[in-house]
Amino acid sequence: MIRTHNFRKIIILFGDLILLAFSFFLTFFLRSLEFPSVILIGTNAMPMIVLYSIWIVIFFIAGLYEIEKFIAFNDLRNRFLKTMLAVGIISVLIFYTIPIWGITPKTILLINLLVVTGFLWLWRKFFFNNIVKSSKMNVIFFGSSKEIEDFSEFVNNRPQLAYQVVDIFDENKSRDIDIERYVKEHNIEVIAVSDDIKQDDNLISVFYNIIPLGVTIVDFSNFYESVTGKVPVSVIGKAWFLENLVEINKREYENIKRVIDLGISVVVGIVFLALLLPVALLIKITSRGSVFYRQQRVGKNGKVFEIIKFRSMVSGAEKNGAEWAKRDDSRITYLGRILRGSRVDELPQVWNVIRGDLSFFGPRPERPEFVEELSFRLPHYKMRHLVKPGLTGWAQINFPYGSSVEDAMEKLQYDLFYIKNRSLALDVSIALKTLKTIISHEGR
Repeated sequence: MIRTHNFRKIIILFGDLILLAFSFFLTFFLRSLEFPSVILIGTNAMPMIVLYSIWIVIFFIAGLYEIEKFIAFNDLRNRFLKTMLAVGIISVLIFYTIPIWGITPKTILLINLLVVTGFLWLWRKFFFNNIVKSSKMNVIFFGSSKEIEDFSEFVNNRPQLAYQVVDIFDENKSRDIDIERYVKEHNIEVIAVSDDIKQDDNLISVFYNIIPLGVTIVDFSNFYESVTGKVPVSVIGKAWFLENLVEINKREYENIKRVIDLGISVVVGIVFLALLLPVALLIKITSRGSVFYRQQRVGKNGKVFEIIKFRSMVSGAEKNGAEWAKRDDSRITYLGRILRGSRVDELPQVWNVIRGDLSFFGPRPERPEFVEELSFRLPHYKMRHLVKPGLTGWAQINFPYGSSVEDAMEKLQYDLFYIKNRSLALDVSIALKTLKTIISHEGR
């Protein structure tokens, strides 16, 4: 069995829900030192459920369900405490400014915050120290590539992951050892096999014979995906696309997604119209040039379209031709940094969403000049055009800034993961993490 990050998230979330429910009853008991009546519970249940739901969303945005991303325990502790402080402030605002349920006395909120903070922290501490670190599965890799070696080092250097790579077997090494005996002696639970090894009929027979030992045998690329959230481009071949990108199964999802895009466009469009005049005036006052910036991008099936953004760079920023945008780019105006950091510069692209050029979620569209270069230098690059591009995407929230061919390679791996696994649940995850990026001013 491959342990995915989603499975861990579900376990942590389930624990949170149980502890929140227990904290609800304990709060009222501590307030009066007697068991709360059915009437008291019934009166306060709905507002607290709404409040807890908001907390859960904040936990998702803050990354408190992604334990595997915290290399050091102190990082998890600091993130948790900052999140609970934010939760407390938001809860106070809700209790005192929206008294539609009138929960009284307000000491209930303070007691509940303290109880919840204590329980949820102990739960995460227990999970990190006793489940994450002590429940590793022994893994061996079969294959011979630098990607496999690098990934092995990546896994073993992160104690918070669920795996320990015991060894790597290339074709020659696999012939010189009794694999079945090795699996038993080292308590191997997972074997990840690369495409080049799959061509060896003798090894396939060996793998078949050790299945009864309870060993999970998986494709290396699938194992890599489950750990990193991206596709290892350097070790997959053309057959991978034939096996994994079956579009007929996504038609219903694409139709629903289009309806959602149009619905969100109404809300974003209202925000855009409200900000249009003040932003336009600020752009005109602070720098020379037009309010809007138009640029060609490559969309689904390679179709070129024109995006519209609020101008965030100095006029004539690309008079010498297309350039990679860089972190701390000197061409970006002071106001432009604010617009980019808040994503306000992207608001005019709601028109592209309405037109059908863009979705809210998908691989970010690149410029034709860069696509031509990257298609030549990176394997399978054009495959990212199989789906409609998006305003935000899986690559953007996991690898926020790219300014080179190497960065484009990294983003391509995330884009292919999205194309293969795209779903409404993944889109919701992207939306929440994008919100976190905006709030924390990361990525641009």
